[in-house]
Amino acid sequence: MTWAERLSIFSAADLAALGLLAVLWLWIDWRIENHGAKRVSVSVLMEGFRREWMRVMLARNPRILDSQMLGILRQGTAFFASAAMIAIGGGLALIGNTEQLAGVAADLTAARVPAIVWEVKIIVILLFLANSFLKYVWAHRLFGYCAVLMAAVPNEVDDPMAVTRAEQTAALSNTAARSFNKGMRSTYFALASVAWLLGPLALALAAVTTAGLLWRRELGSQSRAILLKSPPSTRV
Repeated sequence: MTWAERLSIFSAADLAALGLLAVLWLWIDWRIENHGAKRVSVSVLMEGFRREWMRVMLARNPRILDSQMLGILRQGTAFFASAAMIAIGGGLALIGNTEQLAGVAADLTAARVPAIVWEVKIIVILLFLANSFLKYVWAHRLFGYCAVLMAAVPNEVDDPMAVTRAEQTAALSNTAARSFNKGMRSTYFALASVAWLLGPLALALAAVTTAGLLWRRELGSQSRAILLKSPPSTRV
């Protein structure tokens, strides 16, 4: 079966809902990470707080708290990377079992559709999960680099390299956090993709709901209001 024949199996509503899912995923990701927006997101605000963290770290001795914080961040990325890998393995196992796919089809809809339809829907979920896994792994790696840079920050505040090293650590920490946040958003939309098993309307509603949820948490939440009460400095 050619790709054209495979696409012909899906209705226009299916393709439209899938397109909406992709557009909302790309748009919300851009909107949250947009530093030039008038209404900045929680993620952008936290970047300023990380820079402030490194500024405070310069005068803290010993820096046990800072190393513990980085360890906690690495543990979080490792946990989500492991969870994404397990989910990917489960999805691949499901694709390889066409009988189980047929059973899922019988439970969710009365329509009789080829197994390839359910396989494609699961592949879409796996694509989001694979993207999130790669983002988590890279964030975990970057937080490791950040730990090395933090260890390279001189203990003497007046050392000419102290501020430079702290700025590098803050920048690398923000890069790692952006990768982790992108992985989280990809995980959100992977969960939204599961709704496609119920049909195109369910997928469209799930995509809109997920984008709305991310918008509220990043741009209209109480946590954002708390962060804005005393915004961080823009430099280390």
